[in-house]
Amino acid sequence: MEAAEARKRDKRRLILEAAVTVFAEKGFHKSRVSDVARAGGVADGTIYLYFKSKDAILIAIFEEAMGEMIAGVQAAMADTSDPFERLRRFAVFHMGNVEQQRETAKVLQVELRLSNTFMKEYKPMALQQYLDLIGDAIVAGQEQGLVRADVNPIIARRAFIGALDEIAMQWILTPRARYGLTESAEQIADLFVRGLRA
Repeated sequence: MEAAEARKRDKRRLILEAAVTVFAEKGFHKSRVSDVARAGGVADGTIYLYFKSKDAILIAIFEEAMGEMIAGVQAAMADTSDPFERLRRFAVFHMGNVEQQRETAKVLQVELRLSNTFMKEYKPMALQQYLDLIGDAIVAGQEQGLVRADVNPIIARRAFIGALDEIAMQWILTPRARYGLTESAEQIADLFVRGLRA
């Protein structure tokens, strides 16, 4: 029973990895389920045993990636209570993840936005949880008297992730970007910390 479950998980993972490669290379809308099946070395029908549609595959990629990112950034921030250091570590982790997983980042940054199902019907709770890690650091800083009291944590966390997102997007789409992502993470964190500091 456990072996069968493990095989099922492995097959699902294989399909998702193949889908990341296909969506990153061809684009979500130009890709077909049969392309994913071919890349994963499985029959077309096998895909539908795990996912009901191409959009469902895309959402599963998002959920898997976000789960890993949440766990990774929590681990990176775990041993400090300094709100500014937590923000810096968040930025460095986020950009490092983009750099190390360029294909996945392209799917999340570019292709995901092209899915009507994701944009209009899906509630991305994992993204909310990810953003909460930024907001929690800002609120903790306010409670410690380190972050300006007039800062709205909801606006600040959106602005922070927005800055990271914009730089990452340009890096993904520009083959010869004029900046590195680690350098960008440090600069963005520094700019925000200076603006947030009480």
